[in-house]
Amino acid sequence: MVTLLTLVRHGQTDWNLARRIQGTTDIPLNDTGRGDAKAAAEALAGERYDAIYASPLVRAQETAQIIADELGLAAPALTRGLRERTFGDGEGMLVDDYLTTWGDWTSAVPGAETLEEVRDRALDSLDRIVRASRRRSAPRAESIIVVSHGGVIRSLLMHVSGGSLPRIGDSLHNGSVHRFVAERGTLRLLEAIPI
Repeated sequence: MVTLLTLVRHGQTDWNLARRIQGTTDIPLNDTGRGDAKAAAEALAGERYDAIYASPLVRAQETAQIIADELGLAAPALTRGLRERTFGDGEGMLVDDYLTTWGDWTSAVPGAETLEEVRDRALDSLDRIVRASRRRSAPRAESIIVVSHGGVIRSLLMHVSGGSLPRIGDSLHNGSVHRFVAERGTLRLLEAIPI
């Protein structure tokens, strides 16, 4: 049986606007971010969804709650494994300063998670979500919204594409939507939905 997983990046925060690395620093949405969440809900409208999950960070929780309210879903369930990458000594830095200091996103930054660690915990969380969905709805396939973060979604895109996505220079915009299919222990990208 397949499960459709629709991953949404949280809406904009003031730190996104300033190009400051948030990581696990708990920054709320700004007004533009609330608009991003509503735009994502509009893009998702007209489809059936069975549940919504979110990272426990407030920017993802608020995005998920706005989407849930707009689509008539129950309150989002929180899943710790979907939280943003821990950037260690890089948290709070401006992106340009981070790149000047460490060169790129894959460098070993003191106290930071690797993209592989982020991918592994995100895959584990998605697997638990899929198993819960199958217990709830067997034999009917479920469609689930998952609100997370740029680092998490980027690590999953790299995983399913063998490293070819996202392309160098590609940005995962706030409120962006990516649809995946989970089937027989694998994850496959279906589409990116423009917002």
